[in-house]
Amino acid sequence: MNKDHRKAPVVISASGLSRMYAMGRSEVVGVKDVDLEIQAGELVVLKGNSGSGKSTLLSLLAGLDRPTGGELHVANYDLVKTPDKDLTRFRREVVSMVFQSFNLLPTLSVIENACLPALLAGKDLQKSRAKGAGLLEWLGLGNRLEHLPAQLSGGEMQRTAIARALINDPEIILADEPTGNLDSRNGQIVIELFGKLNREMRRTIVIATHSALADGMATAIILLKDGLIAGPV
Repeated sequence: MNKDHRKAPVVISASGLSRMYAMGRSEVVGVKDVDLEIQAGELVVLKGNSGSGKSTLLSLLAGLDRPTGGELHVANYDLVKTPDKDLTRFRREVVSMVFQSFNLLPTLSVIENACLPALLAGKDLQKSRAKGAGLLEWLGLGNRLEHLPAQLSGGEMQRTAIARALINDPEIILADEPTGNLDSRNGQIVIELFGKLNREMRRTIVIATHSALADGMATAIILLKDGLIAGPV
């Protein structure tokens, strides 16, 4: 672990974390007995083959899924016991996810897609648009605000998704194979943006990826295998 982060508070803590799925009379392992600590300001890379549990772990950290065993605390939320109504706020304001498939709404413009989480959280339209425009400018999309997703390249769509993830000032950004649908050049650009978010905005970032692009900027690289943490890389 990077020594610059040793005195930072722990923002993600898991102990014996498990997510099992019923399939007929048998159980399928999503993740099992995961022990994990991530401190504020870290950039952690999760590695592992398809089916290793990376996406399941991110879904648990994001409050999109519930553990079936163990303990999980993220930014002072107990994600085993937190009521659904509080989980909604957690997902809107505390953590944000960036997905491989971008998940932009095709009928909304770039600026509308970026501002959507803020509007869903009840924030002022004009202030949200101003903030969204600033984020998109920072991400190199200042001339694309009124374009639709179909008019963008893959890299531009992913940068729009990153702006959307930042609009509510989340403490933690979770990215699931964020370069999976991008060519090598755009993949490099997106990973460098995550590095800037970590260094300049002090965001805690967890990236699940097959790629080695983020390895050089990671404070920790964790290998998952068959739902278990196989060790640091």
